[in-house]
Amino acid sequence: MDDTLRVGVISSTHGVRGEVKVFPTTDDQNRFKKLKTVLLDTGQEPEVLHIEGVKFFKKMVILKFREFDSINEVEKYKGRDLLVTRDQAVKLGPDENFIADLIGLSVVTDEGEAFGTLKDVIQTGANDVYVIEHKDGKEYLFPAIKSCILDVDLDRQEMTVHILDGLLDL
Repeated sequence: MDDTLRVGVISSTHGVRGEVKVFPTTDDQNRFKKLKTVLLDTGQEPEVLHIEGVKFFKKMVILKFREFDSINEVEKYKGRDLLVTRDQAVKLGPDENFIADLIGLSVVTDEGEAFGTLKDVIQTGANDVYVIEHKDGKEYLFPAIKSCILDVDLDRQEMTVHILDGLLDL
């Protein structure tokens, strides 16, 4: 497990006073109002940024950081991730996991057979969909519902699934 989680990506600058538009990668963009600091992935050592202002525009978050006062100072960080440490992360409910913790899990069937590896999570309106790469290289889509995803054990790095009728049909 990573010690940090991505909460957004700097998409562009906003104005000339050092504000940035951020594409949120968190379920609740309002969480930016509660954050005091974030880590900027500079490509080398992460840099701590102090949030001075938060605004919302359409599906974007506009942030002002104490460390930047001009467009020239922030322009080089377009496309960079904004991270939080695990202790800043939102509290999860039962049967909830961070997507970053799920990617790479070994997938086994409820019959004990190795099936493959979780490669991606697609977020849809109703429920998430897990992209699982079978051991033969094919990818299958599994709905993240209780009748299909039986158990997620992060300690063992393993997910147990029940293969619903028709799920493996192409």
